[in-house]
Amino acid sequence: MSKITKKKKAALEKIEIGKLYSLSEATNLIGEISSAKFDESVDIDIRLGIDPRKSNQMVRGVVTLPHGTGKEVRVLVLCTPDKEAEAKEAGADYVGLEEYVEKIKNGWTDIDVIITMPPVMGKIGALGRILGPRGLMPNPKSGTVTMEIGKAVKEVKQGKIDFKVDKFGILHSSVGKASFEAQKLTDNVREFISVVNKLKPTASKGTYIKSVFLSSTMSPGIRVDTKAFDE
Repeated sequence: MSKITKKKKAALEKIEIGKLYSLSEATNLIGEISSAKFDESVDIDIRLGIDPRKSNQMVRGVVTLPHGTGKEVRVLVLCTPDKEAEAKEAGADYVGLEEYVEKIKNGWTDIDVIITMPPVMGKIGALGRILGPRGLMPNPKSGTVTMEIGKAVKEVKQGKIDFKVDKFGILHSSVGKASFEAQKLTDNVREFISVVNKLKPTASKGTYIKSVFLSSTMSPGIRVDTKAFDE
């Protein structure tokens, strides 16, 4: 059995077992229990009352967090030459087509998001086996296959994220950094939950949002009272 460090023990002592915290209490507590030497990510885990095995109960969407995730997102734009200037001006980190398709075929995936356009999806489809498992495959539903390249790049850079429920009916996502002010984390969480609520499948019966936990990279989870989102 691994030994609990002093920092983790101190964090655990601040969390009351069995307590449901209000959202404001949870976001304030995150800052208190995050003690790593780096700026920890703050993550949200939401258990949904759905059956993800059924296609009519799948929950997937995009959200633009009001204060971003605090993470520097590396964006690759795969486009035709006439769109390259637009992509670069919007802040894309890598722009091109053939040369990057070859790099990816050779194993390069040092990026966070790929944005492309419908006319070149034929070239990218062959990369599915490499990009798919890493969650990098462009998808029209997430806004990463579009003719509005510049707009898509800016949205991603400003905090737009794609999320999808896993096979256990749980949504995982980053909603900021431990260094964020508590109110900024609160705003981000509220926006995320708002979008998730709008995506409730009509086939879902009973309680939709069953539980919500917030945690930083190195901290224990803090259970948030789901009634907090009715405030």
